[in-house]
Amino acid sequence: MESRDVILRPVITEASMSELDNKRYTFDVDTRATKTQVKAAVEDIFDVKVAKINVMNVKGKKKRMGRYEGYTKKRRKAIVTLTAESNEIKLFDEE
Repeated sequence: MESRDVILRPVITEASMSELDNKRYTFDVDTRATKTQVKAAVEDIFDVKVAKINVMNVKGKKKRMGRYEGYTKKRRKAIVTLTAESNEIKLFDEE
């Protein structure tokens, strides 16, 4: 897998935004990606140094639409901690 295929999107929630000050970033990654692939992809795309990675599988939630029910898409989430000397990742354009 290429680096751009491993990392799908950043997770933008209140909890993940509060961790940006500690240089912890949360990304949705490919369900087949390993920790080493995620680390290599983050270091390649954002030009930073990764200290630690936590990866978790998130099950799909049960949803109903009238009498029909199904599940939302399952996903894999990676929490990336950068080293103290590393640059920060710019998720938003700041002017």
